[in-house]
This record gives sequence, structure tokens and C-alpha cells, in this order.
Amino acid sequence: MTQQPAYTSPTERVQAWAEGPTLHIRFNNPERHNALSVDMWQAVPPLLRQAEQDEAIRLVVFSGAGDKAFVSGADISQFEDMRAAREAVRQYEAMAEEALMAIYHCARPTLACIRGYCIGGGVNVAISCDLRIASDDATFAIPAARLGLGYRLSALKNLVDLVGVGTAKDLFFTARRIAAAEAKSLGLITRVCPGDELDALLKEYIDALAQNAPLTVYAGKRIMQEILEPDADLDRDLCQGLIRACFESEDYAEGRRAFMEKRKPQFRGK
Repeated sequence: MTQQPAYTSPTERVQAWAEGPTLHIRFNNPERHNALSVDMWQAVPPLLRQAEQDEAIRLVVFSGAGDKAFVSGADISQFEDMRAAREAVRQYEAMAEEALMAIYHCARPTLACIRGYCIGGGVNVAISCDLRIASDDATFAIPAARLGLGYRLSALKNLVDLVGVGTAKDLFFTARRIAAAEAKSLGLITRVCPGDELDALLKEYIDALAQNAPLTVYAGKRIMQEILEPDADLDRDLCQGLIRACFESEDYAEGRRAFMEKRKPQFRGK
């Protein structure tokens, strides 16, 4: 049996560890409510690249240390150094964009497990993920208009794709804070539960992704990303190839056998 590789974060402010088929990435800056510092942004892409090479990983879970925040935004203590000058702005934005696009394009399903504050950059991380669950004490906001920041195209596109242009304008123009219940009603998150039940809800997703066919999940994720592209840019050949690969896989044969034998399938991602 191949030993699963260890995951080592380049900074103590991001913790990473694998538990069976799940890679956990935890933002660990609790004294600043897990605000994202430069080293935290930089830690994400290499961890995701490693996960994509790890056949054992079926799900990547993002969370925040402690019970106060998922991510409370960018670490504003670094703004003078990283965002005051034109070149610094360019570097900072490129670094954040790389991290968020690494999450969005990750070949493995990604899930944001949200407790407490999910503000600004925290919302960007969450909406870059495929799935979003939250405790009922979670709070969401995009405060860019109160800070005078320019907001990147990809983040606004993700927001519009998720909640629609009307709701996106409401949240962005007003910079208002919303509770988890409203976030769910708007489609910003999909599941909400009491705080003491969040771990159990997360386990429900971990178990489901561990049991389901990873090639089918990946194909569905990739095709849905294509659906969000303008029709002229939609790669229909890619979509058909992904579907064909599922039907030609060992997992499809296993799924058929398991159905006929009235047992749970054992999918291997092959």
C-alpha cells in the first residue's frame, strides 16, 4: 500500500494535514481573526498542487482556526508595505489572484467550512470553493467600498455567477454585513447549522465525497465551470471527453457491478 505523502505548509499561519481522503487547510492567524497575510496567500497554491498529485485525496476543506472567524479579510497591517505603491499593489493582487484561482481550478472538490467572520478576502476564498457550509453565527460582508479598494474581475465574476448580478450589486455597493440565514437565502452558502453541529455537517460531506466516484465528481465540476463561460468559449469537446472518460473507467464498471450485487461500490478514481 502506497504511503500517503505528508503535507507541510511553508508558514505556521496556514496549517495543512491529510485525514484519509481529505486534505484540511486551516488559516491560522487567530489574533487577527485569521486575516490573510502575504505568507498565507502564498501557502495555498503549492498545497493544492500537491493535493492534485495525491490520488488518495477526494476533498479539500478550508477552515479558520478558533471559533471567531473563517477569514476576516486581508491583514491590513501589511497594507502600507504591500498596497501603498503601484508595484506593490500589482504584486499583492497577483499573489491573491494566484491563490484564489488555484482554489477555483483545483481538480479536487473544495469546501469552505465557515464559522464566525467571513469578510472580504474570506468571502473570496469561500466563493472560489465548490461548496460552502456555515454555522449559524457566521457573518458575511464585502467591505471594499468602505476601504476604497479596487476589486478584481475574477472575484466579482465568481460572486455574480453564484448569487446573480442584482444580489452581487446589493452586497458590494452597500458593504453591509449579513447573517448566515440571509447568506443562505441569497445562495452565498448552501447549508447552515448550529455551531455545535458544524463538525457533524462537515463529516457528512467528507463521507459523501469519500464514497462517490471521483472521476464523475471531477467531470461534473469541470463541465459546470465550462457552463459558466460565454457560449462561444464553451469547450464542448472537453465536456464530451470528460463524460466519455467516466463511461470508460473502471469505476463505472464497479458502479454497475455494485448496483447489481446490492452493495456499496468501492471507487478508486481509475
